[in-house]
Amino acid sequence: MSAAVPARVYLSIGEVLAKLRPDFPDVTISKIRFLESEGLVEPQRTPSGYRKFTHEDISRLRYVLGAQRDQYLPLKVIREHLAAMDRGLEPPDAAGAGPRVPVSVVTAGEYPTADNFARDPKELRLSRDELLEAAGLDESVLAALESYGLVQQRRDGPHYDGDALLVAKAAAEMSGFGIEPRHLRSFKAAADREVGLIEQVVTPLLRQRGSEARARAEETVRELAALSVRLHASLVKGQLDPDIRR
Repeated sequence: MSAAVPARVYLSIGEVLAKLRPDFPDVTISKIRFLESEGLVEPQRTPSGYRKFTHEDISRLRYVLGAQRDQYLPLKVIREHLAAMDRGLEPPDAAGAGPRVPVSVVTAGEYPTADNFARDPKELRLSRDELLEAAGLDESVLAALESYGLVQQRRDGPHYDGDALLVAKAAAEMSGFGIEPRHLRSFKAAADREVGLIEQVVTPLLRQRGSEARARAEETVRELAALSVRLHASLVKGQLDPDIRR
């Protein structure tokens, strides 16, 4: 992937220093190298050994320098915060609360759109305890949701993504109406059928070679996923509307 990235995406350590100096006048090249040695930033290297920083590296340095200057946080605590942010969590607030699940992951409008689906929550990685806290769920309920295949850990490790959080949070809120995880199996079955239908549409695109075909397939998935949710919500709302049922 790095071979496809334009060369000017990367900045030298001198260019990074110039971008940081207006906000952090005391920062030096030695300071940046020290933070690198502490593992707080990991720039790439050219074949000749020169450091190559990305804009993400600069944002990371800004957070580290700001946390040291404004909150007097030790590097150990800052390192823990960065590790949480690498899992998709928001940094702690000024009041001292720990890393938080982004509000955008658990807040949605009336109906999803293709653009909403483009903001994929799968990059979020939550521990089991973090999922339980963010969803307001009991351990026994989460275990039941997992047993019915409604919530699953990520394939790349013992974490849960934003989709798992949304399902768990919805299940927690529905439990307030007496709806238990076993009652939600029909939702899972319906979702599986909808996925199968979308896959029938997308599979021919995926068989074509080239990045353009894959991009069309991804866009088609987002559009059909959004439309299927809107259709499902509209059908349920229509069936439950008292004026229609009379």
